[in-house]
Amino acid sequence: MVTAIVHINAEVDRITEVAETIAEIDGVSEVYSITGDYDLLAMVRVPVYEQIAEVVPGRINKVEGVLHTETHIAFRAYSKHDLDAAFSIGFPEAD
Repeated sequence: MVTAIVHINAEVDRITEVAETIAEIDGVSEVYSITGDYDLLAMVRVPVYEQIAEVVPGRINKVEGVLHTETHIAFRAYSKHDLDAAFSIGFPEAD
């Protein structure tokens, strides 16, 4: 699985609409409104690297109201959630 973190600037009066539209795109797992230099952050998760091009410039950048994007590709995941899921193979949790 390839994960990309996409920072998005959107037209101020369309942030909610842009976020909802992006959240419906295949390959986008989550969209957050954020503080700082960007308005939104989208998590893109696709099986192969080449699909990032289909999702980000092919779909997200074409959403009406998107002004600019900046994409970062993740090398590894270190979150407890991801690690727990990786080791959960259907065995019941120990007490």
